[in-house]
Amino acid sequence: MTLRDVTLRDGLQLTGKVLPTERKVQIARQLLAAGVPELEIGSMARPDLVPPMANTLELVERLTSEELERCWVWVATPRHVAKAAEAGVRNFQYCFSVSDAHNKANIGRTTEDSLAAMPEAVRYAHEAGGRIQLCLATAFTCPFDGPVDPARVLAIAADPRAEGAADIVIADTLGQAHPGQVGALVASVAATGRWGTPEHRIVFHGHDTWGMGVANSLAALAAGAGVVDGSLGGLGGCPFAPGASGNTSSEDLLFATRPEWFTPSALSDLVCISENLLKELGEPNRSRTIEGANSEATAFEWTITNRN
Repeated sequence: MTLRDVTLRDGLQLTGKVLPTERKVQIARQLLAAGVPELEIGSMARPDLVPPMANTLELVERLTSEELERCWVWVATPRHVAKAAEAGVRNFQYCFSVSDAHNKANIGRTTEDSLAAMPEAVRYAHEAGGRIQLCLATAFTCPFDGPVDPARVLAIAADPRAEGAADIVIADTLGQAHPGQVGALVASVAATGRWGTPEHRIVFHGHDTWGMGVANSLAALAAGAGVVDGSLGGLGGCPFAPGASGNTSSEDLLFATRPEWFTPSALSDLVCISENLLKELGEPNRSRTIEGANSEATAFEWTITNRN
């Protein structure tokens, strides 16, 4: 299992607060040093609409090429890809919504328009020597139209215009899906034959709005996903999706899946990073693992008290 921490993009975008570039650099480097394999560090969304993303390219320019190899940036148009590539981005998450209503609210175009533009976005990414993901938001439910037909997701996943994408991201944008739905959809995407291999991974991006974040992520992994997204302390949400609250907590996902690099010491480091950031932003902690790590269970190696 690979965790991609999305704190610096999906985590921050709903807070309304712009973190200084230097602070973002510090957080990115702390997360990478703690062992987090991949990060999503920003977005090319319009800064007047999503102010916390305004300094994304400044952050990119401050990171080394080696660090950027482990970092992804959200894009929605071929022009976004070209502009980000000029700044040094090499990993692009090309995102649009399965639901037309949400895609129009979020990006200002229909789903078909976004899909039709994808080959150009792929070309720009490959010309820069980079990778690009196909990211499908509102893959389960839409805040405006309700339930999304899985057939729409599968049709996009199999569309030849998506060829050239390294991975596919299946997003429970509202956090309304349940494990049975997630497992079934991820398995169906894997069954198309294009996705679900080390070369073309399935990524699950879940929110914890209804408390199913970890359960849904585990269901996705069991069905063929290789990567799950999480955010420090469960921070985040979508400003263009009413009802979309925080992401699934990175700490909770790691404690549930126990990748080899995730040790009690690594958890302690992540808890420190999380608590400092949440205090700075004035945001609540939504991670049960952080609560557990701060408990008085001194006989348990994962509690911070036990290591002081």
